This record gives sequence, C-alpha cells and structure tokens, in this order.
Amino acid sequence: MKNFFAGFSMAVFILASGCLFQTTDEDRNIGKKIFSTLDVNFVLDTLLKEINVPSSMDWLPDGKAIISDRSKRENGIILLDTKTGKAISLCNVPVVYLEGGGGIMDILVHPDYNKNGWIYFSYSIMKDDSTSTLVVDRAKLSGTCLVQNERLFEVKPYYKSDAGHFGNRLLLKDGYLYISMGERYYARDSAQTLTNHFGKILRIHENGTVPADNPFFNRPGALPEIWSYGHRNPQGMAFNPLNGELWVNEHGPKGGDEINIIKPGLNYGWPVICYGMDYDGKPIGDGITKAKGMEQPHYYYVPSIAPSGMMFYTGDQFPGWKNNVFIGAMALQHINRLVLFENRVVKEERLLQEQKQRVRFIKQGPDGYIYFGVDGGMILRMRPANTL
Repeated sequence: MKNFFAGFSMAVFILASGCLFQTTDEDRNIGKKIFSTLDVNFVLDTLLKEINVPSSMDWLPDGKAIISDRSKRENGIILLDTKTGKAISLCNVPVVYLEGGGGIMDILVHPDYNKNGWIYFSYSIMKDDSTSTLVVDRAKLSGTCLVQNERLFEVKPYYKSDAGHFGNRLLLKDGYLYISMGERYYARDSAQTLTNHFGKILRIHENGTVPADNPFFNRPGALPEIWSYGHRNPQGMAFNPLNGELWVNEHGPKGGDEINIIKPGLNYGWPVICYGMDYDGKPIGDGITKAKGMEQPHYYYVPSIAPSGMMFYTGDQFPGWKNNVFIGAMALQHINRLVLFENRVVKEERLLQEQKQRVRFIKQGPDGYIYFGVDGGMILRMRPANTL
C-alpha cells in the first residue's frame, strides 16, 4: 500500500539553545504551545540540548535515561536524569569509528536489568587496514562508568571504511537479540547472498550464541545468525504488541522506503525489487517491483521519508494513539504516525512537519509519554495537553 496522507500543517515554535549537561526549568517547560492533531492534543518539553546525533534512548529502573550520541568518537553514551535535566557522559565507553554514517547506534537496557544489570549497545569500529564493521557489546553500569564489557557479535566481513548503511537497531525479546544490519551501500548485491551479514536481520541468543532453530543454521556456506535477508538500510525495529510480529522499516534509495513484517528465512528483495529509483534517476537493477520468491513490503513511501526509529504505542497517556505505529522521519523531517486496522495501514498522519527537524529515534517512556531525538539536536518529550 502506498502512503496517501498529505500531512498536517502545524504552528512553528522556537526552542532555546543551551548547555548539554544542564537543562534549566525554563527550557524544560516549553510546553505552553498546544499542538492539535487528528486524535490527540499535546505539548512538548525539552529534556536535553546540543546533543548532535541522538541515535537511541532507553530507561534504567530508577527512571534515569541512557542515551547514545552517534556524533561522538569517545564518551558517546550519556546518562540523563529526566527530572532534573542533569546529564553526564559515561566513562569506559568504547572508542568508535565515525565515518560513513558510523558511530554508536542503538542502546538497550535489558528487560531483567534488576537481575542481571546488562546494557546492550551497537557501534562501528575500524581495523588497521582501514576496513570497518558493526559490533554489538553489552556492559554493566558502575556509578557513571561502564564495566564488564563483553563482545557479543561482530558483523562479517569488514568492509571499506567509506561505506555507509550500517543500519542499525537492536531488540531483546524472550532471551533473543535481534539485530538489523544495512548492506553497506556499495555492497548492495550482498543483501542477496547468505555468506555475509550485510542487508540482513540477524538473531542470536542474548549471550551471543546462535540459536539452532535459525533458518540457515545448518545450511552449508550460510552464516547461521541470519534471520531474513534482502534488506537495504533498516533503521527501525519493533514488535507488534497485538500479535508479536517483528516489524522493520528500511531506507529506500530515491523513493521506496519500506515497512516489512519479518518472517524467518524470507527474502525481502533488495536490490532486485524496489519501489524507488537510484539517486541518479536510473532504475535499480531491472526496475522491477515484484519477483518470485521475494516479499512485498507491508507498506512503502514514495517519495522517501528516510525512516529512523520505530515503535508501537502501548501506553495510557495517549488513548487516541493506542497501538499506533510511530516512525521518525529524517529526510521529510516529521514524526510519521500510522493507524492500523486488521494489521493493515489505513491512515497516515505526519506530526510536527513545520518544525523541520530530522527525527532520529522515537521511544515510549516508562511513564507512557513519547520521547524523541532530533539531529543537531535535542531530546524532546511529548505530553498530553491536559498535563500542562
């Protein structure tokens, strides 16, 4: 199904600038402006400012947030007290490789953090031969430092350093860790082969071992971590709370961003089939949109919105948005809201278009409010207008 909603005009508001590690009460209480949408009225708070590329956010049991800043080569993980606005950079964060869209990507607090203390995060690294890849680690928090760091997974192979499209999102569920990985741009044909991790959704146990029931576990020559393949640059992943399905969004080229429902072992088509064009205006491959043995997208966007983080809203603060899908949009600079009926997208609304902010991630907080990060850059919180 194509996108068909035109977007909604909303009033512009101005956010003040300030210091990264101290957000004032005045900054935080910008929620004087009420934003009206089809189903919900909301206000916005600024929680953190001048964080250049806020790629992800999650919460510790004490309510503090842990945030990754993809723009930093060192000290790229921040601990934020959302009540006071105080934030500090953690020590012992691994040094990352920044070129080609690299850096610290996603960050996740383990659902059983109170029992095991694990924090999971992904980031790019470079070898001495100037090739790079993506890795996934986990570590524990001691005070304001990471300790007991463990390497769980390394994308194979290392590839040339100027190649982008790392993806990347992480999800933890039922003892499994799901990893989305881009096709490294220049290596796009690799998304169709099973001898590498490029352009794949991957599944491992949360301790880094490989599940024996993965679809290609026993196939000669195939990498056993592969869960699905034929993806381009997947930057959003979420589980549908109504049926447990794994939903993934991914960047198309010039048009053709996709939302796919992931099934193990299936081929999602890139770069053989695509609803977009290459950046030079020429067709991708043979310019076809369907092929035998390749899955059709559940939903796609033409023109591209450049989707980023994705979530299903399950909280009680915004009852009019219950079980809606929310996706950050970078190129078209908005929050993309999708309404489902019988698991199909039946309505699309584009929130905060007039702000002209590249939305990098969007998450539901433990308080039921909606949090999102924008490039160059802030962490913002969306609250119902009746909490003003």
